[in-house]
Amino acid sequence: MRQAATVLLLAALAAARALPAAAFSAPETKPLEELLDSRDPYQAFDIVAGYDVAATRQKGFAHCLPEVLVRVSGEPRLERDPRVAALAAHADALVASWDYSDFLVRMGPVHDDQGTGPERPYDLVVRFDHGKTDAALRELGLPPWTGARPTVVPVLAVKGFTGTYLLSAEVPAGAAQRGSLANAATQYGMPLRVPAEAELAQWGVTPGGFPSPRAASDDGRAIVAGTLVFDETVPGWVGSWRMRWHGADYAWSISGVNYDEAFRSLLRGALRVASGRGAPD
Repeated sequence: MRQAATVLLLAALAAARALPAAAFSAPETKPLEELLDSRDPYQAFDIVAGYDVAATRQKGFAHCLPEVLVRVSGEPRLERDPRVAALAAHADALVASWDYSDFLVRMGPVHDDQGTGPERPYDLVVRFDHGKTDAALRELGLPPWTGARPTVVPVLAVKGFTGTYLLSAEVPAGAAQRGSLANAATQYGMPLRVPAEAELAQWGVTPGGFPSPRAASDDGRAIVAGTLVFDETVPGWVGSWRMRWHGADYAWSISGVNYDEAFRSLLRGALRVASGRGAPD
């Protein structure tokens, strides 16, 4: 009898240990890259807690809307516009559809004890209705930017922890910064191309000082020259940018930030100039 009771107890304990994982097993989702259409500026994604949770989904809608409004209008100042914050509180009224993608799967191998609770993070992909979004922008006095978007070509001299170098498509020290630039370009809806070392040499760009490429911007290419320097006294990265567009010169800068924010500054400025909204902030 004692042996039988022990067997029953062990079986019960095993079942109890299995319950949390079963109760909170992650639903199967598609990879993020399958759900996002890079050709559609009216969509964005946010990381939210829980699958199909109304409260976190509404917060995700609210976080995604300003990004879409900026991208579609070409006006980065909307990021700080209180009218956009008011719109974002009711962002669900502009949503056409949404999907979830498992964030932990995207980040790498998932272990049995990782992310099994109701707070498991998901990528919420939000697609906004084109007509309703355009109407909201017109109410803000900023109709959609329908012109062709030039490819941003950054020509940058970087001085950081690993030394001084020109940011090229090949330089090993710039791998993470190339990824950061790509993320910023996606956020602001601007095509991006980091030049190859051979192109930089052809344009007469050499290490040291502020780059002055012989290549010029045109309607299909917006060249942004600049320096990105880590300054321990600030502390943080200091970015200085300049571009010539349709015969006018523009310069702007940012300091005391990580390089992700520095590159967002670069793309915000290029977006505002190319869309005709005005000079960079």
